[in-house]
Parts: sequence; structure tokens; C-alpha cells
Amino acid sequence: MRGRSLGPRFRWLWSAYAVSAFGTWLGFGAFPMLAILVLHAGPTAVSALAAVGPAVGALVAVPLGPWVDHRRKRPVMVAMDLVRFTALVSVPAAYALGVLSFAQLLAVSVVVAAADITFTSASGAFLKGLVPPEDLLVANGRFESTNWTATALGPPLGGAAFALLGPVTSVVANAVSFLLSALGIRAIGGGEPHPRNATRLRLRDLADGWRFLLAHRGLRPLLFNAMVFNGLVMGTEPLLAVLLLNQLGFAPWQYGLAFAVPCLGGLAGSRLTPRLVGKFGRHPVLVTAGAIRACWLLALAFIPAGGGGLVYVMAVELGLIVSCSVFNPVLATYRLEQLPADRIARTLSAWSVSTKAAIATLTAIWGVLAGLTGTRWAIGIAGVLVLATPLLLPRHDRTPAQPSQTVPSTG
Repeated sequence: MRGRSLGPRFRWLWSAYAVSAFGTWLGFGAFPMLAILVLHAGPTAVSALAAVGPAVGALVAVPLGPWVDHRRKRPVMVAMDLVRFTALVSVPAAYALGVLSFAQLLAVSVVVAAADITFTSASGAFLKGLVPPEDLLVANGRFESTNWTATALGPPLGGAAFALLGPVTSVVANAVSFLLSALGIRAIGGGEPHPRNATRLRLRDLADGWRFLLAHRGLRPLLFNAMVFNGLVMGTEPLLAVLLLNQLGFAPWQYGLAFAVPCLGGLAGSRLTPRLVGKFGRHPVLVTAGAIRACWLLALAFIPAGGGGLVYVMAVELGLIVSCSVFNPVLATYRLEQLPADRIARTLSAWSVSTKAAIATLTAIWGVLAGLTGTRWAIGIAGVLVLATPLLLPRHDRTPAQPSQTVPSTG
């Protein structure tokens, strides 16, 4: 199953995804570093950049999901790539002219976040029409393995580029990656029919994605699981940075290494997923991986000092990432199978907006909690709460028939 060819059109889509994923991870952390080292922003401003920009971007993206459903998906994807390119390239241009400001970084982060959500919703709908239903898991597994490879390689290379070639180098690379992605998507070729029921956007359409998710017996618990799990794990990331870099005295290269090396486990896990599903079935793999991934966060509250601490973090992160890399493609495939063709974009957009809002909210709450209880205690509380997230996984493989679905559930 892993070696199956999905055709030249999928290869163009996969190549475009790979280029933009590597560019995104090369630019990971570039905005906070620019804010701190170039604009001399304080911790409050840097936290706002990390939380407010994506949160406002998610809000801006709310009407874009239904809008995408009424349009052909490939032109939307190209447009969103060009929007991200234009927004990001304005940063090095402003830096070169000496007019870069914190407000510009915040505005660019909002635009990029909204375009990210819109592109993701359009690409999910496009993928469902591009590959046969029996190949969706293979396709999502390839995207997942590419993402983890980019996650392992991108941040260290981006940090080195920042230090050696200048503070906007990784931003330029990120911008160019979206331009190359747009060219790759244009090269996919082939016809794409106009969506059925291509009517004007109505006010009630804005909440249609959430109505569908909350009414679906299988997707509803998975949405809540994703909101709580992603929110708690990502919400503790800034606290983990404080613990490692300030309190335990990790060098920056050690901090990067602690998270880059375990990402290679994501490559292994995502490549193993189709074989696991073929042997044990989709639902058992989904529930088992979802339960295992909840077991690791609590351990990060007990990181020891010294070299042993580095090995400890890498081992814990490896377990977390491998289990997530098995869970994510199974979830993505099941979600696409359950979405009617005329609601894919708006429902995927609603999902992304919900999870991003949860991450922003819990990041802010856990920052306050760490100030009251201490960093280790805050991480530990999040770890205990994450242990309950398997209760939000569906206990049975619920695949209700949807009359408007064009692709049946394949299990």
C-alpha cells in the first residue's frame, strides 16, 4: 500500500505541499526572533504576536470556508499561496527600507493565518476529488510524513540562516516556498467542475460547518478531542521553552535538537499507518493511537537537569510524535470520508478555526496559570487533563450515511 502510485496530478500536489511545508518550518520562529532581536519587543508583545495574530486570522477565515465551497478549489489554493507570498515578502522589503514595525508583523501574521485556514479547507476538498476513496489514507500518510520531515529539518536550518545570513532570510525562504507551491498547483492540470449549488454566500452558511460537525456522532467527539488535546499540548509549548532555556539552562542548540530529532519518529509513524490500519482496522488504530498520545505530556513536568534532561525530553517527544503521526492521517481520512462534497471546505474551515481558537485560549490561560503555580506545576496540570482526552474519542466506528456524499465510507 505504501508504494502505490497515486498518479502525476497527486505528485504535483504532494510536491507543492512539500515545498510550502519546508518553507513554513524554515520560517518557524522567525517572527518572534525579529520582534525580540530587531524590534526589541518585550515578552507581552511577543506573546501577543504568537496568540493574537493566529486568533484574529481564524476569525477572519470564518466566512471564507463557505465561500470556498462555492468555487473551484485549485484557483483558490493558488490565490491563497500568492496572498501568503505577498504578505510575507513585505517583511524583508520593509526591513530593507528600515520601516519594519511590530504592527506589520502582527498584520502579516493575521493575513497568513487566515490564508492558511482557507488553503487547508480548499486542499482537503480538492484531495477528496483527486484520489480514489481507497487511496485517501495513503495520500494523507504521505502528507503527514512530509510534514514531520520538514519539522525535523526546517527549524534548525532556519535558525542557522537567521544567524549566518541575516534576520529576514528564513522569511524570504518561506515566502518563496508559497510562490513555488502556487506554480506546482497550477501545474497539476486537468479539469475541475464548477461546484453544484454555486449560489451567493448567505449568512446562515457561516455556521453550517459547525452545525454539521456538532450533529455528526463520529466527528463531534473527535472535534472536542482535537480542541482539548491540541490546546493543552500547544498551550504548554511556551512554558516548556521557559523551563528548558531559563530554568534548566539548555543552550539554544540543545533546545532545537530536543524537538528536531524526535520528529523523525513522525516520519516512521506516518509511513507505518496504512499497514496498521490494514491489519487492525481504522477505528482500533484511531482510538489506540489517540489514547497513547495522551500519555506523554505529564512526563515533561519532571525533566531533570543536565545531559540526562536532553535525552529525557527527546524520548518523551519521540513517543508523543510517533503516536500523533499515526493518529493524524487516520483522523484526516475519516473526516474527509464523512464530509458531503458541497460542505467540505466550510466544515474543514470550522474545524481549523475551532482548534486554533482553543490553542490561543489555552495558551493564554496556561501563561497565567504558570505565573500563579510555577512552570512545572502548570505543565503537570495540563498533562493530567490531557490524560482524560481519550474519553472524548468515539467508542464505536460511527459512519452515518450522508445522502449527499459522493464518496462512501471505506473503513
